[in-house]
Amino acid sequence: MLRLAVPNKGALAESAQYILKEAGYRSRKDSKELVLVDLENSCELFFLRPRDIAVYVGEGTLDAGITGRDMLFDSGAPAEEVMPLGFGRSTFRFAAKPGTLKSLSDLNGLRVATSYAGLLDKYLAEHGIDVRVIKLDGAVETAIRLGVADAVADVVETGTTLRNVGLEVFAEPIMQSEALLIKREGAQEPAGLSQLIRRLQGVMVARDYVMMDYDIKAERIEEAIALTPGMEGPTVSPLHREGWVAVRAMVRRKGHQQVMDALWDIGARAILVTDIYAARL
Repeated sequence: MLRLAVPNKGALAESAQYILKEAGYRSRKDSKELVLVDLENSCELFFLRPRDIAVYVGEGTLDAGITGRDMLFDSGAPAEEVMPLGFGRSTFRFAAKPGTLKSLSDLNGLRVATSYAGLLDKYLAEHGIDVRVIKLDGAVETAIRLGVADAVADVVETGTTLRNVGLEVFAEPIMQSEALLIKREGAQEPAGLSQLIRRLQGVMVARDYVMMDYDIKAERIEEAIALTPGMEGPTVSPLHREGWVAVRAMVRRKGHQQVMDALWDIGARAILVTDIYAARL
């Protein structure tokens, strides 16, 4: 039985539990429920603090887990990325009072507040920057105003939170983060993990693609296929109407309206777009 760690609270938890539900796994009905046995899928779900998941997986207590790349690196646990999951994207950045700091080297000799001390220490050491890292538990936006730091390093989606407290981002991003499926570093693949991977990949494909159907004159089929090549080539079927064919292909959800416009311009008609609920490719 696969033992899977799942975030128990916050936006990451909501997205993680939703993608698992779409993949056919049971979902908990009570937020206080910490362990959920899914006998149908031979899986046991453990709902944990996102920051603790990499530690449990790295120690081999659990087989796999869902957490953020930032939290995986910050933990220092012997766990590794299996696949990105396409949600929970954020950027780990430096910020300070506007106009005070411009580059990474400006941090030498200063104090930097962060909730990700492990990750920040490693990054600064790799770049030869000597700072005093102030570890805070939780929000760090007010650290400069309260006089405990000269700069902050924080995980943000857009930087709006930092700007709202009068801070300005500077230097290159420390890391681009997103939700990951992880397992113990170097360990053999546990039973049930390959099934979970296939299901998650299927959900992600279903989210990124739509199915497009249309009719077009046979003489324009090569132009149409160039616009809708599909995953492994489109399905083309003859129509009862002489000289016409029906085409079905998967196309990217993003930009599908532009594809419909282009198909219309070359004579395609009866263009239909439908959602894909699940996929195995």
